[in-house]
Amino acid sequence: MSSMLAEAWGVFASLFTNDAWEIREALRTPGAYVAGLVFTIVGGFAVHLIYRYVPIIERNLERSVMVASYLIIAAIIFVEVFRRFVLNEQAPWSTTLPPFLFLVMTWFGCAYNVKLRTHLAFSEFRMNMPRGGQFLCLSLDALLWLGFCVIVIVTSARLTANSAANFQILLGTDDVLQWWFLVTVPLAFLLMAARVIENYLDDIRRFRSDEQMISQAVIGGGE
Repeated sequence: MSSMLAEAWGVFASLFTNDAWEIREALRTPGAYVAGLVFTIVGGFAVHLIYRYVPIIERNLERSVMVASYLIIAAIIFVEVFRRFVLNEQAPWSTTLPPFLFLVMTWFGCAYNVKLRTHLAFSEFRMNMPRGGQFLCLSLDALLWLGFCVIVIVTSARLTANSAANFQILLGTDDVLQWWFLVTVPLAFLLMAARVIENYLDDIRRFRSDEQMISQAVIGGGE
């Protein structure tokens, strides 16, 4: 146990070195999951507080990233299709950048849908359960989502650090690094953890105040 705590501390210490190779090596240890757990919980609460006290960020952050990514993807595809079939020329990065932007759009969108609870929640079944059973299911949801966030944050951080340590360049470009896009994955899952914490605190409040615990979520229904 003490060795894992030391490895976890080594992960945080490596971040201050600004050395991708040291960060990569620190993230390869089992203690990286302990560091990931701390980062997920503490970081999630910090983002939750930002959402709470800066409502404009809470309402618009994920949606703004999704819409911006989508519009950039659409613009690249439209312009490059025209250039390819009309002007017989095409930017070499036009087929490699959109998949990374789609990655950004997807995971920020996932965080937003966790906020809306439009994931698989089996609401029809749970609404017929007693309040204690409903709260137990919601608690299990929060635990599983946070565990999922920890796993993805650690594994995607490893991938990001490895990409940075090897100076992987976005194909078709000369100086655009892949890790600039890959780092958005752990950041998106940190936002997801904040949404999980936000939802669970709301569940606790509803349980204590005898409000309705579960309502039917509508995909695309918004707020």
